Order: sequence, then structure tokens, then C-alpha cells
Amino acid sequence: MRDAEAIYRTPLSAAGGLAVTGSGRQHARRAVTDRKLPNFAVVLVERGQGWLETAATGRMSLTGPALFWLFPNRVHSYAPDEGGWDERWALFEGSFTRDFVRLRIIAERHPVVALHHLDEVVRLFGKLHADLLDDTNLGQASAALMLHRIVVSAARQASGAADRRQERRDMADIVETLRRRAMQPLDLAAFAGEHGMSPATLRRRFTLETGLPPKAFQLRARMDHAKQLLAATDEKIETVAAMIGLDDPFYFSRVFHEREGCSPREFRARYPRV
Repeated sequence: MRDAEAIYRTPLSAAGGLAVTGSGRQHARRAVTDRKLPNFAVVLVERGQGWLETAATGRMSLTGPALFWLFPNRVHSYAPDEGGWDERWALFEGSFTRDFVRLRIIAERHPVVALHHLDEVVRLFGKLHADLLDDTNLGQASAALMLHRIVVSAARQASGAADRRQERRDMADIVETLRRRAMQPLDLAAFAGEHGMSPATLRRRFTLETGLPPKAFQLRARMDHAKQLLAATDEKIETVAAMIGLDDPFYFSRVFHEREGCSPREFRARYPRV
């Protein structure tokens, strides 16, 4: 990290919701001891370790990447270890802070948030600092927006929501893969192994995502494709069955009737091809 940088701003008189009054970054080596601030602060420790002490928490060890919240008019102390730590910080105030506290998005008794997605938070701090340097009404408004996003990102990471969102994105990719392969035979153990999980775990997560276990999802996709073929082509029933991966046309007709309440021929009669 480069030499220490800091900038301070007087908030706009109309900016009552949320205002950033300072921002900086440095490689810190010295302790902050028994200090009070007139407003809120957030300190991001990108790398390094040390400790934080407040009346609400006592002394806590701290290892980056992490951030911690400081509350106004509360005595606090913190320090990196002998190697120092890379830190970014921001000062802020405004009526939105009451909502942050009331909703427990930031909490005095739990001020430290371990970060699993550091890049996102570093980017937000960088944009906030650049906005303050801009020194315009728009810059101050944008800095407040970045601070709000830092608060939300930290809260999500504290709750594990960011990891759950990643899990859901991963699961959506698995669902789409099975949709594309629906006409092929499904070896559940091999399919689960492709995605680094056991068949039981894949079945559970797949069912949570789609409401159906994998083989039921595959069968639904096959029947959906069969309906398209019946409505849009003149292919024979046995050919349609083979095209969706079912070699037995009688089994196909039975399953189709169970799901749709009519035979494939009756379904085709309802939707004559244009």
C-alpha cells in the first residue's frame, strides 16, 4: 500500500440521510489508544493482524481480511501487530445510521466482520475515496452510496448470504446442465461427481432449487420436449419416444398419460400443426 492518504469533507447541509465525512488508507503500525470519535467509522483491514478493544466487547483479536465498526462517542483502542496492517477507513454520519443499528446491520457488540469477498469491499472503498476527492455535490452523494453498499456487503458476508448467493449461482448452472442433457441417460452418481458432491447432496440441493429431484426434473424436461414434437411435427409416436430418450413407446404413452391426462395422440389432436 502507498503512503498514507486522508481526506475530510464537511457534509452537505441537505445530506441528512447519510454523509461520508472522511476517508483514507495507510499501512498502519501504531496503536490507536482510548480514542472517541464524534461520528461512526468503518476500518477495513485488508491484510495483517492485531486487536480491537471496546467497552462493549473487551479485547478481540483481529485477522484480515476483515472490517470493524466504531460507534460515535465510544472509547475504543486498536492496533496491528509488529508487522503492521494495510487499512482503509471511512467516517460517516446521518439519520440512516439509526436504521443500520436498529436493524442490527451494524452492531456494537459484534463490530468485527470477517470478509470472504475482499475484492468487492476494496472496490467500494476505492470508489468512495475517489468520490470524496471529486469534491462536488454529486461526488459526496456518490460517496454516501458507496458507504451504504459497504454496509450492505459487510452485513451479507457476516450472515453468509454472499456464500449462499454463490451456491445458488452454482446450483443454477447445474440445473441448466441437466436441462441441456435431459434427453441423455442420467447416471446420478457420475453427474454429482462432475460437480464435486455426493449424489445425496446433489439431490437435496437440486430439489431445494427446483422443487424436483434430478430424475423427476429430467422426466419433466423430456415430456415438455415431447409435447413440442407432438404439436410441431408429424413424427410417429414411437419416434417421438425415441427422440426424448425413451425406447419403449408403450412406457412413453403410459407416463405421458399419467402426467398430462391424455394420450400422446389425443394431445396432438388438440394442437394441430399449423
